[in-house]
Amino acid sequence: SALTPEARRRLKAIEENYELGSGFNIALQDLDIRGAGNLLGGEQSGFIADVGYETYQNILDEAIRELKHDEFKDLFPDKGRKNEPATPGQVREFVSDVSVETDLEIMLPDDYVSSIAERIRLYKELNELKNNNDLAAYEARLTDRFGPLPGPVLSLLDLVRLKWTASASGVEKIILKNGALVANFVTDPASGFYRSSLFVSVMNYVNRKQHRMSVKQNVSKLSLTVREVGSVSDAIALFNDIQAFHSASVTTTATK
Repeated sequence: SALTPEARRRLKAIEENYELGSGFNIALQDLDIRGAGNLLGGEQSGFIADVGYETYQNILDEAIRELKHDEFKDLFPDKGRKNEPATPGQVREFVSDVSVETDLEIMLPDDYVSSIAERIRLYKELNELKNNNDLAAYEARLTDRFGPLPGPVLSLLDLVRLKWTASASGVEKIILKNGALVANFVTDPASGFYRSSLFVSVMNYVNRKQHRMSVKQNVSKLSLTVREVGSVSDAIALFNDIQAFHSASVTTTATK
């Protein structure tokens, strides 16, 4: 009899995870295929099956962070939860992850890392990095194992840096295509981001750059469009500039 789609996915998971210690990866992929069961309620299994385990975990983490910041902030004291940053330039994290759509060539090419299973592991490892030191170590390991990094891989590492700096500016999604950038800010209109000094700084920054950028509001989102952004490096420079502007604004306010 013909194999079901689920059976084919399980066979593929086993085929791609054959080294010692791969059992955990297979278990996670099986969890993604069948759903995680009654994790936080009877209806959750189907939801996890629809969005995937990692996406569900990100959604759950973000919900927990919001609860800590808002409804249970007295139980989880943290200087980053004050109305203003405790030190100049300190930014509360309003966004946990940033999605990016682009027409640029950003990948681990198969002529650089030939094994499909290895590329999957490297992508997952890259997604779990937390800071520039981790990223530098990751880059060193790639170079040591596979040789000098080609352009698409350098852009891939820059993409991680972009997600970090865009997240610090309250951006949830970036579209980088046709030499322009569109950044969608926090989707939830009740988010503290829209009451923060960071949001004020971003709007003031845009007002000073109207020759190149504009903000648009529709029913579901607030977005920023920036012209003349031809690479991931250009996008990183943009958000770094926004952060520098915000830090300077906070410092000026604090000294008055």
